[in-house]
Amino acid sequence: MTEHKKFRLSSLPTQILVLITALLFMAPLYIVLNYSFKSRQELFISNPLALPGTVSFENYITAFNRLNLTTTFFNTIFYTVAAVTVLILICGPAAWAIARNKGRFYKALYIYFIVGIMIPAQALFLPMYIVGFNLGIVNTRFGVVFMFVATNLSFGIFLLTSFMSTIPVELEESARIDGCSIYRTYFSIVMPLLKPAIATLIIMQTFQIWNDFLMSSLFVTTQSLRPMTVALQALFSQHTSDYSTAFAAIVLSAVPMIILFVALQRYFIKGLTAGAVKG
Repeated sequence: MTEHKKFRLSSLPTQILVLITALLFMAPLYIVLNYSFKSRQELFISNPLALPGTVSFENYITAFNRLNLTTTFFNTIFYTVAAVTVLILICGPAAWAIARNKGRFYKALYIYFIVGIMIPAQALFLPMYIVGFNLGIVNTRFGVVFMFVATNLSFGIFLLTSFMSTIPVELEESARIDGCSIYRTYFSIVMPLLKPAIATLIIMQTFQIWNDFLMSSLFVTTQSLRPMTVALQALFSQHTSDYSTAFAAIVLSAVPMIILFVALQRYFIKGLTAGAVKG
């Protein structure tokens, strides 16, 4: 038996385990997509794994109308894009300053942000709501974006600071010798090299903010300001639930995230591995 065949046989149990794990993760996704095309009768009568009798987009049309997706989809995009953009603009320079300065103040600041990661965001809901209420930003678009930035700032700075150690400081020194200002050094030299870490931050924070329910439901009560996750709650009640429409709405809400991950997957993997090895 050749060495190549021995290697393939030795890795066979691992491949089988990976395949079984993938199937277990794919099963719920298949059920959600399958149910989104089923009628209410098929939903309760047919086998969960059985295909729908007829492929119909009626559930998607119902979900679009009942959830007012034109408004809720715009709200979700606005909250997500605004919060992630602010996080990138703040976390990048902050991480650069912390990584390149070795003073006690910057070390203490780094520890401060690490401690912020350890505190669950749910534990901060009450004080954040009190602060937001006193500032008059509760139930406003600015308030929702502000709360998302506040709860995700620590992780963003931690991630970018870890990746910053992979960037040679000699590049920045050469830029200063050539007469670049501190702003041009960051935007022309440092920020382009941060693309993998920024892509990782964009994907992770977009997923979290896009799918957030607790904070959105706490700070948003006006229907015109509701994101998709809060609007989905209207499909579930104590006495009856429209699961087929809900599954269709879930599929619609997941499509933008799938597109984003596919577009930034290469940078995402590079950012995670570089930060893990040299962070």
